[in-house]
Formats: sequence, structure tokens, C-alpha cells
Amino acid sequence: MNPLYTTLPTTIFETMSARARATGAINLGQGFPDSGWPQDVLETAATALLTASNQYPPMPGTPELRRAIADHYRAHQNIDLDWQTEVTVTSGATEALAAALLALITPGDEVVLFQPLYDAYLPLVRRAGGIPRLVPLAPPHWQFDDAMLAAAFTPKTRVVLINNPLNPSASIFDRASLELLATYANRHDAIVISDEVWEHVIFDGAQHTSVLAIPALRNRSVKIGSAGKIFALTGWKVGWMCAAPELTAALARSHQFLTFTTPPNLQAGVAHGLAKPAAWFTDMRAGFQNSRDNLVTGLTAAGYKMLPSAGTWFVSIDLAASGIRHTDTVVADRLLDAGVATIPVSAFYAEAPVTTTLRLCFAKHDETLDAAITRLAEALPALKSQHPL
Repeated sequence: MNPLYTTLPTTIFETMSARARATGAINLGQGFPDSGWPQDVLETAATALLTASNQYPPMPGTPELRRAIADHYRAHQNIDLDWQTEVTVTSGATEALAAALLALITPGDEVVLFQPLYDAYLPLVRRAGGIPRLVPLAPPHWQFDDAMLAAAFTPKTRVVLINNPLNPSASIFDRASLELLATYANRHDAIVISDEVWEHVIFDGAQHTSVLAIPALRNRSVKIGSAGKIFALTGWKVGWMCAAPELTAALARSHQFLTFTTPPNLQAGVAHGLAKPAAWFTDMRAGFQNSRDNLVTGLTAAGYKMLPSAGTWFVSIDLAASGIRHTDTVVADRLLDAGVATIPVSAFYAEAPVTTTLRLCFAKHDETLDAAITRLAEALPALKSQHPL
């Protein structure tokens, strides 16, 4: 057995969700919504299952979905894509990440990553033979600067992996940050893989900037998207990669030996959804922003200090500012006893973790959030009074 995998711990999401199921705790840990998916997307996929082909679709994805992806980004992000040569459909964004990393990393290449980082990144980079170079980000704004990039990039840097918006910090990298990153990517002839699955889940009037919208990155970047995050259908596992033709050719060859194709009926549903009018996406964002505000308002009134949440389905408690002297892992354990599952942000670090933030998922019904607020409020005095371990 490969020790790279046998020594890996179970993902923090599965661990906390299993404990929530076992204890009956409200699960604000793993990022899945309990509402918000569009019924017409489900109906389109159901109809396609019963009336259209259920045999292998084309390896790069159905023409219908690839056209829809190109049209969608042209309309929403002013990115001009050739659907035939620059779009590949995958079985979820994680498969897209695996395909991209396996295609673009030669063993020994250095890969720049930003922590906190999604837990699949490091195992995939290492499995491809990459050597991680970690850029540490810190609350409350979780941003990088020129000095941090200068310390991370070396003559061996060949790939950069970035998540924008960033899970778990719920922060956004703006155009200026991406242009700074482009300076280093061009200087070192590196390819940027940008995990942009949260691109539509952004708040307070902010606009998403894709790496493909940065001229200096247009031909040296891979943009990864996810229908699961856009349409709150995380179980569908429909994703895609967008890149210049030469990159796409390599990505598609990697993808063909992973999952090869994605269920055609789900591709039909996603194609329908991506063609929805702009107002639907505006309303979707407003709904999740309202949930964010409800949770933040309730916890702030209870005495917690909350960090900013510019996007994603998550918001974090600033434990130290809340008067809690325990680490995030200790607090997460104690809150499970209080009936709420959360995620310690330190789990998203490979080294020198920030241990003072605790992530909560707000993509839930109001009554679920209200019940969680009540339990968290009741738990706070004990958390503040108990001595740190």
C-alpha cells in the first residue's frame, strides 16, 4: 500500500459530520446547504435521464454543456472562451484539480499554495510528485503581498494553486492581487491553477475576478468551476476546467484516464442552469447573504466576535477576540458536546497553523441557524471561563 495515503487522516469534514450524526448535533461543519437548489435544473436532469442518451457522452463533456459554460462566462465575467478547444467537463471540481495537477506537475516541481488551504490540495500535489511551497495567510483579511510571494517562488516553481474566493477563510483576492501574482507567474514561467468554485457566492456587491480575466494570466492559467457550488447541488459532482487550447489538450488527456466522462443527464441539467437569467444569480447570492447576516447578527448579540465573510457559505468566529483562550480544536470538541458541529480552521494548515478561528456553515434554513445560535450562546460563558488546555 502507498504510505502517502495510508498515513493520511480522515478528512476533517467527514470526521465532524460523522460525529454530528452520532451525537445529533446541528451540523454547521461540512459545507452543504439544506435548501437553495433550483427545481427546474433538477427537472431538466430528470427528463434527460428518462428521454435522452444514457451512454457515454463525449470525453470532454457534452457540446451542450461546454457551449453553456463558454456562454455563461462570456455573459457574467466577460471572458471569451472557445467551447471546443478551451472547456473540459469533469466529475466535480476535485477531479478537475486532480487532472490539472497530474497533467502539469513533473516530479520535483515546486508548487506554490496558500494556507489555509482546502484539504485535498496537498495530497494531490504530493501524489503528482510536486514539492509544496506554502504561503501563510492570516486573519482577519487573509491576503498575500509582494514579500510573501518573493519568499515562496523559486527557480523550481512550475505551478501555483489558488482558491478564489478562499475556503475556509471566506476572503477574496481582488484584481490587484491577481495581477501581482501574474508578475511572479510570468517571471518564473509558472502555470496558475485557480479553484474558482465559489465565484458566484460572493456578497456585499463584490464582483468576482477570474484569472482568465487577467491578460497576463490568460494563456497560463486553468480556471476550475463547479455546478455543485453554483446551484447548491454538491452531490452532483459536475465541474469543469477552462484554459487556453494547448493547456486544455494536456488537461483533457489527464481527465480521460480519471473519470473519462460525467453523467449526461446531470450535464443537461447544469447546461440549463448556466443559461438562467442574471437575476437568478443575484437572488441566489442575496439569499445566502441573508443567511450569513442572520448567523453573524445572532452570534454577535450572544457575545462572539466574527471575522469578515466576503464569499462562500462560511463565516468564522474569532476565538481570541471573543475572550476564548482555547485552541480551535478544543472549542470544536466542546461545542459538539453543546450540540453544534463546527470546523477548526487549523485543520486547513500543513504547518504553523492559526488556531484562533472556528468555521461555521450558514447555508441552512433560518430555524436551523436560530437553534444553533441558541446553543452557541448557551455554551459561550463556559468556554470563556474554563482554563485553556
